[in-house]
Amino acid sequence: MASEFSVTRRVEFSETDLAGIMHFTHFYRWMEICEHEFLRSLGLSVDMEDENGRFGWPRVKTACRFKRPLKFEDEVEVKLSVSEIRDRSIAYSFQFWKKENGEPVKAAVGEAVAACVRFDRLTGAMTPIHIPEVFRNKVQQA
Repeated sequence: MASEFSVTRRVEFSETDLAGIMHFTHFYRWMEICEHEFLRSLGLSVDMEDENGRFGWPRVKTACRFKRPLKFEDEVEVKLSVSEIRDRSIAYSFQFWKKENGEPVKAAVGEAVAACVRFDRLTGAMTPIHIPEVFRNKVQQA
């Protein structure tokens, strides 16, 4: 799919571990931040309502492969690509890029798959649903 989006972030001191390297959990946080920014750029969200009620996108799969450490003050571009839209889920691919000696290098690659679910108003239970057309159309047009 052609949908691609990126955000640039700087590694904060609070995101690093004792060795001064960004803790692995923040890669997942940054992937989610990039996803949210992508959806906002389309007028969408991970928590929406339509005529049938509230629906959202819990994660059913995530992965990240670390290639280079990210350190305090590193400026990082996180690139999101929509890799697949199925009937009830959407898959994203992520790339983390930083500069070393003035050249861009890939620091990590990740993926996330989110299922589309409807939330029951009374119990909060989640039921998988087909991706609403308005959501699907906006993502496919991006």
